[in-house]
Amino acid sequence: MDAIRKKLEQELRSATARLRQMGGADSLDELRPVGDTGFADEVDIIQANEWREIGFATRELLVDRMNKLSSALERLEADDYGTCVECGEAIAPARLRVMPEVETCVRCQDRIERYGRQAETGDGAAVEAGVAEED
Repeated sequence: MDAIRKKLEQELRSATARLRQMGGADSLDELRPVGDTGFADEVDIIQANEWREIGFATRELLVDRMNKLSSALERLEADDYGTCVECGEAIAPARLRVMPEVETCVRCQDRIERYGRQAETGDGAAVEAGVAEED
């Protein structure tokens, strides 16, 4: 468990450092659409907007990963690490080595990606996204 904790903490530090390296929007000027900056060439405007959007998306992915890593550390403290949050089965160690922040087994992750998370109704029947299956 100590090795797992160290790996999770190292991954979290790495993601945090990368986010800091990218920096944030320091002023409202950085949030303003680039077309308002007086660029002479329309292609320059499009390219600058594209880079800005890529930066925002990358920051969002890093923040999401940091949240997942923090959640994995919490599950480790609660002795729930390595257990699928969907079905309760053990997550394969090889999957955890590659993605230590993962919280679902391969089978449940495949189902989520195909159909979305499913909730159990009172009679044990699965419903997708809150809509009962038709007969």
